[in-house]
Order: sequence, then C-alpha cells, then structure tokens
Amino acid sequence: MKFGINTLLWTAAFDLEHLDLLPRIREWGFDGVEIARFAFDGFPAGKIRAALEREGLGCTFCSALTGELSLISEDASVRRAAREFLADGIRVAAELGSEVFLGPFCSPVGKHSGRRPNEEEWKRAVDGFGELGKELDACQIRLAHEPLNRFETYFTTTAADVFRLCEEAGHPRLGVLFDTFHANIEERDSASSILACGSRLHHIHTCESDRGIPGTGQVHWREILPAIQRSGYDGWLVIESFGSRIEEIAAAACIWRDMAPSADAIAREGVAFLREQLAA
Repeated sequence: MKFGINTLLWTAAFDLEHLDLLPRIREWGFDGVEIARFAFDGFPAGKIRAALEREGLGCTFCSALTGELSLISEDASVRRAAREFLADGIRVAAELGSEVFLGPFCSPVGKHSGRRPNEEEWKRAVDGFGELGKELDACQIRLAHEPLNRFETYFTTTAADVFRLCEEAGHPRLGVLFDTFHANIEERDSASSILACGSRLHHIHTCESDRGIPGTGQVHWREILPAIQRSGYDGWLVIESFGSRIEEIAAAACIWRDMAPSADAIAREGVAFLREQLAA
C-alpha cells in the first residue's frame, strides 16, 4: 500500500505556488500527494505532474460537487453540467498521472432535502454514473465515490449505498471511497463494511474521528487496518484533514478549532502512526 496526504490540509486550491510542500511531504515518509481542486480551468496539471515526478512522488486527484452542481437534480441542464464537470475532472486526473478521480460526486456537499432520497434521484445517480463510463475508459481512470456522513449529505451515506450504486451503474471502473471519518459516524462495523466492498474498494481515506492526527481519536484502527489488509486492497491510504485557518475549508468542513499543534503535525505524525500500525 501507498501513503498519501491531501493538500486540503494547507490550501483549498493547490497550484504551482504550493510546490514547495512536495519535498517536505516526501521527507515525512509519504509516497504521494492527493491534490484537491474544485475548479479546473487554467490548472497547470502537466507542470505539477513534472514536479511530482522530480520529487519521486505519486499522485491522486480529488474534487467534489459544490454550488448547484448535482447528478440527481430534477433539472436536466444541472445534471448535464455536473456530468461535464466530472468528465473534466477525469481528464485532469489522467493528465496529473493519477489512476483515480475521487470525491462525493452525486449531490453538492452540504445539500439537504429534509427527506430520504427518492427513487427518481437514485435512478438519476445510476444513469449519471453510467454515462461517465466512456470517459473513464478513454482516460484509463477509476472513479471512487465517497459516502459522506448524514450532516453533510442526505444521499449515499454508507459504503453499502455506494457499492449498490456502482453495481447498478454497471461499470467496472466505478467504486467506493471509504473514509474512516465518515464511517466512524455512519457504519455499524467499519471492518465488515470494508470487506463487503470487494473489488469496488477503489480508495481509502485514513482519517481520525475529529480530523486530527490519526491514532489520537476514536477510530478503531486495530480492526480497520487488518481488514484493509485482508480485503486485498493495495492502493492508497490517504490522510485527509482540513486546515483550520483556511476560511472556505473551515466553513465547509465545520472545523472550528485546531485539531493539532500544526497542519504539518497531522501529516508527519499521522503517517508515522499508520506505517507503524501496519507494520505491526
């Protein structure tokens, strides 16, 4: 398995000005970087890929549906815009050298309807994911959809939800992003949920229960990490946390206090903990 760190720990829009992070990330013991972007126009993916290669780092690429973008909207033009955004993201992932494009991709983060998802919304999600298959094949990219907790979405809150969605959409490049922060809220047994994903387990976020340093909270690492090993998953384990001083990220993720002495500490101490636990 490979260890990565999400750039949302330092910035909401990774760009050339942040390349000085890369040597530090490599020195801390990471194999790669998970680059986060929520707009793709003018993004210098080729130059960033070259910088990553110079540092000997791999890459994954994440985004999210925000604003009015939605695959499950009643409005066909909104759904079309969301599909176009996701197709653009798939192409950027390929240009960066990432093998996976990941994030919550059905409904805007923070969107609530005041009710359960209905059958029409589910069908739109299935159709929308299915229509991305051609782009995924053309770019040789896998898509990993992330279930969020109930406070951030009303749609797909468990790994089982996403597994079913991918199965019904029917494309082998569609899969689950399992995030231990959200799972700590929504899953009854995270280890069993990981194993139930089978070959649809495409990406993992190894996050603490408070988004702080892995190993300092309530996530059941002694059950989860062995389950990941038993599952046959051999991809990325990425620490995803959010900088408490980054205004737009702090507001979106409800980070109202410092989760660690510094952002760097979350990365540096977190990867040391995960490597130690897996070795044991």
